[in-house]
Amino acid sequence: MLRVIISASLGFAISVGASAQEVMTPEKLWQVKRVTALGLNKTKDQVIYSVTTPSVANNDFASKVYQIPVKGGIPQLLEAYQGLLQDSNISPDGSKKLFHKKVNIGSVLATHRHKDLSQANAYVFDDLNYRHWDTWNDGGFNHVFYQDLATEIKVDIMKGKPHSSPTAPFGGSSDYIWGPKGENIYYVSKKLTGAEYVTSTNTDLYRYNLASKKTTNITESNLGYDKYPAFSENGQLAWLQMNKPGYEADKNDIIVRVKNKEINLTKHWDGTVNSFKWSSDSKHVYFVAPTDGTVQLFQVAVNTQSKPKITQLTQGQFDVNGIVAALDNQLIVTRSSMNRASEIFRFDLNKKALTALTTVNDDFYAGLDLPTVKKHMVTTKDGHDMLTWVIYPPNFDKNKKYPTLLYLQGGPQSALSQFYSFRWNFQVMASQGYIVVAPNRRGMPGHGVQWNEDITQDWGGKPMQDYLDAIDDVAKAPYVDKKRIGAIGASFGGYSAFYLAGNHDGRFKTFISHCGIFDLRSMYGTTEEVFFVNHEFGGPYWDQSNASINQSYNEFNPINYVDKWDSPMFVIHGGKDYRVPLGQGIQAFQAAKLRGLESRFLYFPEENHWVLTPQNGIVWQREFFKWLDDTL
Repeated sequence: MLRVIISASLGFAISVGASAQEVMTPEKLWQVKRVTALGLNKTKDQVIYSVTTPSVANNDFASKVYQIPVKGGIPQLLEAYQGLLQDSNISPDGSKKLFHKKVNIGSVLATHRHKDLSQANAYVFDDLNYRHWDTWNDGGFNHVFYQDLATEIKVDIMKGKPHSSPTAPFGGSSDYIWGPKGENIYYVSKKLTGAEYVTSTNTDLYRYNLASKKTTNITESNLGYDKYPAFSENGQLAWLQMNKPGYEADKNDIIVRVKNKEINLTKHWDGTVNSFKWSSDSKHVYFVAPTDGTVQLFQVAVNTQSKPKITQLTQGQFDVNGIVAALDNQLIVTRSSMNRASEIFRFDLNKKALTALTTVNDDFYAGLDLPTVKKHMVTTKDGHDMLTWVIYPPNFDKNKKYPTLLYLQGGPQSALSQFYSFRWNFQVMASQGYIVVAPNRRGMPGHGVQWNEDITQDWGGKPMQDYLDAIDDVAKAPYVDKKRIGAIGASFGGYSAFYLAGNHDGRFKTFISHCGIFDLRSMYGTTEEVFFVNHEFGGPYWDQSNASINQSYNEFNPINYVDKWDSPMFVIHGGKDYRVPLGQGIQAFQAAKLRGLESRFLYFPEENHWVLTPQNGIVWQREFFKWLDDTL
């Protein structure tokens, strides 16, 4: 095929077919519209959704809201929509409304402690939980309120307590709900403080009775996560639960309370649940869960059998991201793939078929030559079959040689599925002429509970071998340029880049690490959710009597292999990343420079563990590909 080479603003060449179709670029990625389902209208015949368009020029986002019939049809732009949506925050009798707001409990700020020093900007802490995700604790906590709509009287149901609901840092209004009759409020909170708070995952479900003003912990016996309460139409309560204390990636099960008895609907199932919705007749729960390198839709019967029937409803090379609503014969869901951003779909429960309701980005993608995504099975060194996604450039020619990127997933226990990222976007990477190899290494859900747990306290062991097995296997193909292979990743993937830099036997020509863990000891001393490092590393670094701890902080610690680094290293970090604090990236960059290696440091002062703003997102992409252009 005749091919035309055009010059891009990023400093690398892009190949375009004679059809005049273009390929995805970082700039084009920030033209993709983002579809968010807001819910159904009150008559349940329209889906209300927002379409958010990034503005690189203004460095912000603009949103419009639409509705489209559940049965399909023409979208309608809405000027005002709040009154159209079903509002679960209104009590069943319509007299009260739930909401949350921040209230000051602790005396942390200097201006609170020293009233005469109004210009002081210091914080004073006597215990841990002094910062979380990207925010310093200023003494304020989110509390749940209800408001009497007739009298406008507002009641703080958590008054005076240094606890939060919604839970930090990602909880929202789904953390609190009305009981079926409106006499109770149910909410999620982790009612611990200080060191206990940061070393525990023990969120619980609480019931607040409006008449007695009494609060009852209804999940007190479980010491792991209890989250996302939801009532069925007939008044049955369900929620998601993890059993193991301190393990944030434990198997997530659906618990249903039937006649005051708790039933675990998914205990017998070798998987973990992302989210769920009740069926309209209360006889089933629909849920989404990772499986086989994708996220799919499932159904479980609600009964008292020891092993309720679980049925997978969808299958294909896509992710069902979430369930918006469950109607009599259909579900409203969102769906994405590595080549398509999320859109809203209708799933017919009788025909078992998905139909697109929104097609916001169809015209945009129709103008692009898209990469090819293929499933490839790799046999690991210890004999396991490991699913690996391989993404090939548009107009791939097997007779040519391509530079190749080994993608190192974060988490560490997060699914490498058919997700669509606005940063780690495989569509963009492949469209710049790279083959991308993305292994479902140990530690990823969707391949059985044991596979997910096998990474714990073994970060530098089998998961790293899985990565090497994957790239070695794919690199056997004649179209892989074995002299031009790079390794890239963020978070645990950034740790993996730092670790492999000293343990790769010449496989990789360059590395990129974003918000990666470089030194497990200083990570333990500065990260904010200590339960995570306790579980993953085996405990604090000073307890050297524990063999697994000694292995974690010594054998599996990237800082101990810097003397073996022999390839260029690009380090990226956000100034407001308190999960993997900034010092991790600074230490790695400084070590690489002092070793005399080609290295670069990209610092985002106002970004956290992610990069969220449009112009910073473009900077990230441009510098990412410039580094590859310079070193690979």
